Parts: sequence; C-alpha cells; structure tokens
Amino acid sequence: TGVAEPLDPSSPGKTQLAYEFIEQRISDGTFAPGRRLVLGTIAGKIGVSTLPVREALRMLEAEGAVTYERYVGAHVTGLDPERYWQALESLAVLDGYATASAARYVTDEVISEARSTNAEMAHTLVDPEALRELHSRFHHLLFRRSPNAHLVDLVERTWGHLERLRSMAPESSTRSTTTAIAEHDHLLSLLEIGAPSSVIEKTVRDHHRAASRSDTSEVTATA
Repeated sequence: TGVAEPLDPSSPGKTQLAYEFIEQRISDGTFAPGRRLVLGTIAGKIGVSTLPVREALRMLEAEGAVTYERYVGAHVTGLDPERYWQALESLAVLDGYATASAARYVTDEVISEARSTNAEMAHTLVDPEALRELHSRFHHLLFRRSPNAHLVDLVERTWGHLERLRSMAPESSTRSTTTAIAEHDHLLSLLEIGAPSSVIEKTVRDHHRAASRSDTSEVTATA
C-alpha cells in the first residue's frame, strides 16, 4: 500500500476545520463581540497554516459573524439590530415553507416527541439558554422531515446564524414563553388533523414573526 500524502494546508477540509473552530467559539461566547481574530494565533491552536483560517474568516464574514477593518484585521461582529431582524425574518419565511412541505411526512412519533419537547419548555422557564435549545429542537423535529434537502440545509444554516446573533442579545424577552408554547401546541394540532399546507406555513411564519417583533425591539433598545 502507498503512503497517503499529507493534506494540503489550504484544502477544503482544513478550511472547514478552521471554520468550525472559530464558529463554535463565537457561538458559545469564548470569542466575544469586538475580539480581534489573529490569523497566526488561531492557526497555531488548530495546527494549520494561516490560509485556511483566512478562508474560514471570509466565510464567517459572509454570514455576518466576522467583520474586517482595513489596517486592523478581523474581529467578531457586534450585534447589529438590522442584521438580527433580517435573520429572524428569513427564518420565518424559510421555516414556514419547510415545515409546510414536511407536514405529510410528520409521523405520530414525531408529533409525540415534539409535544414532549414543548412540555419540557414549560419546566425550563428560568433557564434562557435551555429554552432556546428546546425551541430550536422543537422546530428541527418538524422541518427536517421536508423532502427538500436543500431547503432543510438553508433552514439549518439560518438557525445557526440566528443562534450566533442571539448569543449577543439580551437573555430575557418581553414575549411570554407560555405564548410560544401555546403556539407550538396549536401547530401540532394542525399537523395532526392534516391542515392545508398554506395554513401550516402561515402559522409557523406568524409564530417566528411574533418572536421577531419582541426580540428586535429589545435588541434595538440595548444596541
């Protein structure tokens, strides 16, 4: 057998490795808004050259997570109320359509699991981070049943982008969690009775837009 050649430092695999390393630390707050992202330092931590790190930062810049300044370099983007609203609005449209297209593939078992997740939300009211995770899990259970793999990927990317932005946002929300839970229950009831896809799409879209109005008003007030 031949000896495998070493991976090129600029290969897509190493760019993805660098992307995941930086993205995770932005998401969990290790790399806080405003923090400078030094190519050499990050490359040394990962064990790659600076080229894949630079490419990863450009990918994150395109997603709005990183900002480049001339003569300064890259830093973690601060919270931009307009970008936050755009992400919320995009999620409303994409998740609404994806969930509607998934409706006929949502089984009784999926609905049961979604109900359990929703019930868990009601017992996690004092933990904002856990609530966000449960809310995300609830919707992922549904839209991932869509047969449109590209659409599912778009929704997942939008959720990821929104979670990065939410990590910079206030922990509390003026929107009642009990209201969101009730809307989840209503959505599951629609799926159970086989409601028209247009009704399901509108229900999901309105659900996200209600959260959007509340979240955006708080972000604007604190930005």
